[in-house]
Amino acid sequence: MTILVLKLPDVKRKTEERPKRCPYCQGETFQRWGQVSKPVRDPHCRRVQIYRYCCCRCRRTFRHYPEGTSRADQTKRLQVLAVLCWTFGMSYRKVSLILRALRIPLCAMSIWRDAQAQAEAIQRRNQWRKVRAVGVDGTAVLGGGEKQSVLVAVDLGSGEPIALATIDEKELPALERFLTDLKQRLGVSLIVTDDLFTYRVATERLQLGHQVCQFHVRRWVGRAVREFREAIPEEWLFALDEVQQVIDDLPPEGDKRLYALWKRITIRRSHACGPLSALEQLRDLVLRLSERWEEYCTFQHEGEVPWTNNVSEQAIGRMKMRARTVRGYKTWAGMQTGLLLAGTNWF
Repeated sequence: MTILVLKLPDVKRKTEERPKRCPYCQGETFQRWGQVSKPVRDPHCRRVQIYRYCCCRCRRTFRHYPEGTSRADQTKRLQVLAVLCWTFGMSYRKVSLILRALRIPLCAMSIWRDAQAQAEAIQRRNQWRKVRAVGVDGTAVLGGGEKQSVLVAVDLGSGEPIALATIDEKELPALERFLTDLKQRLGVSLIVTDDLFTYRVATERLQLGHQVCQFHVRRWVGRAVREFREAIPEEWLFALDEVQQVIDDLPPEGDKRLYALWKRITIRRSHACGPLSALEQLRDLVLRLSERWEEYCTFQHEGEVPWTNNVSEQAIGRMKMRARTVRGYKTWAGMQTGLLLAGTNWF
C-alpha cells in the first residue's frame, strides 16, 4: 500500500531572529519598538508573538512576523491545508465544515481566495520558467455550461503544466500563436504531441523540433494494417509485414526502407475522381511514414525527450478528474485555477 506523506509549512509562535533588512530603505540597523500578541487561525497554534522594530536609517517602524505567519489571520500552514483539501476533491463548503470541526472558523470564500492565491503563485513561477522540451495536448473541460477546448503545455521534466489556453488544437492560427509564445517566453525548442496535422504544420513554420507520440502512431498504423489485410491482394501482404516490423523496431534506416517499399508498390492509379483502392491507400501510407520518419524517432537522439506523450496525458487526467467533481467551471479564471492546482504537484 502506498503511503503519501505531506509536509505542511512550519509555524513558530515567536521569531528567534532579528530582521536583516528594512522593507522600506534596506537599512540593516534596528531598534526594538514593542511587541504584540496576535491571534491566528491554525490547527495547532492560536497566538503568535510579533515584535515591532524601528529602522535607525529611515525611522520608520514595521512588524517582523514569525515563520509561517503574515499580516493575514490565517497561517501559511492553514492556507496550504485548505487548498490541499480542495485539490483532493472536496468542495469549498465541505472544507469549511471540516475546519470548523477542528475549531477553526474559515468561510468558503476565504478558502476560494487561498486557492486563487496559490494558482497565481504557480503562474508567476511559470511566467519566465526556462523549458526546452514540452508536451502539448488538447482536452475538453466543462465550463460555462458547455464543453470548452483547452490546450495544455506540460514540462516533460517535472510533469507540471506551464501554460493553459482556451484553444482548439485543430485551429492552426491559434495553435501557432500559442506555440510562438512558448518559444519566445520560455525558450521552448521541441514539443511532443499526438499525430495531428496542425502540429506538424505549426512546428515546421516555427522551426521547432517535433516528436510524435509513438503510442498514437502504433495505434493508428496497427489499425490500418489490420484493415488492409482484408482488402489488398495476397501478393502484397509482405508489404504490411514490412511496415509493421519497421514501426515496431524503429531502425535508424527506417525511412529508407519505407521509401524503397513505396517504390516497389508500382500500381496504376485509378480514376482521379473516384475513390482510391486499398493498395493505393497503402502506398500513400508508406510514403507518409517515410517522409515523417524524423518526427517519429526524435527521442532516439534527444535524451530528455520521451517517446510518448504520457506525461501530458497524466497531467490532463488529473485535471479532468477534478473538473468532474466540481460539476463544471463558471469562468475561465476559475477553470484556470482549478486545472493548475489539480495538474501541478505544488504541495
